Amino acid sequence: MSTHADVLVIGGGIVGVSAAYYLAREGLNVHLVEQGDIAAGSSYGNAGLVTLAHSTPLPSPAALQKGLRWMLDPTSPLYIKPRPDPGLLSWLWRFRAACSEEAFRRAVPVLGALSRLSLDLYRQLLDEEDIDAIFEQQGLLLIYLTEEGFEEDQQVAASMREFGLTSDVLTGDEVRERVPQARADVVGGVYYHDDAHIDPAGLTRALAERARARGATLHTHTKVLGLEVQNGQVARVRTTRGDFTADHVVLAAGAWSPLLAQDAGLSLPIQAAKGYSITVRRPQDFPEVPIILEEAKVAVTPMGDWLRFAGTLELAGLDMHINPTRVEAIKQGVRRYLHIDPDAEPLVELWRGLRPCTPDGYPIIGRAPRVSNLIIAAGHCMLGMTQGPGTGKLVADLVVGREPSVDIMPFAPSRFER
Repeated sequence: MSTHADVLVIGGGIVGVSAAYYLAREGLNVHLVEQGDIAAGSSYGNAGLVTLAHSTPLPSPAALQKGLRWMLDPTSPLYIKPRPDPGLLSWLWRFRAACSEEAFRRAVPVLGALSRLSLDLYRQLLDEEDIDAIFEQQGLLLIYLTEEGFEEDQQVAASMREFGLTSDVLTGDEVRERVPQARADVVGGVYYHDDAHIDPAGLTRALAERARARGATLHTHTKVLGLEVQNGQVARVRTTRGDFTADHVVLAAGAWSPLLAQDAGLSLPIQAAKGYSITVRRPQDFPEVPIILEEAKVAVTPMGDWLRFAGTLELAGLDMHINPTRVEAIKQGVRRYLHIDPDAEPLVELWRGLRPCTPDGYPIIGRAPRVSNLIIAAGHCMLGMTQGPGTGKLVADLVVGREPSVDIMPFAPSRFER
């Protein structure tokens, strides 16, 4: 026996849950399948930033320059685990090609439009659905240990103003006024006004419950075994809890999306990039504003009674092993900037998760080539929480045949076709 749905969503992270919610709002019969719990993947323990300031593509001239130094250093912000993987080599070649200044400037407004849509939708959701989860729009503070990094990012902040991002440049003393824990070595900061932060797992689960209340059916602990494609359509989705048929299938499985896309004859250039977080009890006088320790590439996010340190980008495939060296690099970064020792604070949780990264830094959103009823919604790099609701809204637009809320042409899966 098969279960039939108007739309079957594969993936229970913020992207898949957002898609299920907005599709259910359209009155459609929506089923969502997730191999674990809702928000059990990279939507669980990430930094929780909803960021316009960092809505920039992963490839950039700076990433190319620093990445060459970092990629074989296991303590660096970006580490590539050496392995014989033709897919990784192809990804790195495409990444290098996307690291030009021209490509970077072309991407910023495109990614920014999707992020702004999501920020507006978060506000709307909290207002209309009475979601009881942490959402604070306190801005984002970037702080620096080096004059070189501080000067570079002041130039970036100035250039971002043309995209509507307002910011203040702060001296080291002004940073310490706002963040009493900042060390004397901090030379300055850039404060962006519009960013927000959330409890990612709490908000994703709350949104899933709102989707359920609107009629969506959620199947957790249901692993997709494969897609059966016939006559240019997904005819059947096989899972550990039976088969599904659907008029539309949405693939929003994050870093696992390429494995399932292969069944539809698609090669999605998504690499799993492992990130880590350390959550501790929040020091009593820590401010409400989230912070980026810029040179260390570590986020510090207050979440109610918790304080979360998150960072690193480790290209190691679908490897969930916890690398102690990477965890220690985050702790050392925190100690360099702040009078906080993560090891001295009561530990709430040590976590790792896999972000789905494309080589050009754009997510993949749109109908799959040659499979008319399959929609891809994956590859958001480190902006999944930022762009999740917007992506879900775009998926609903595609399914009902409505003009998308933003231009989705740059996100088309067909851009990777040879």
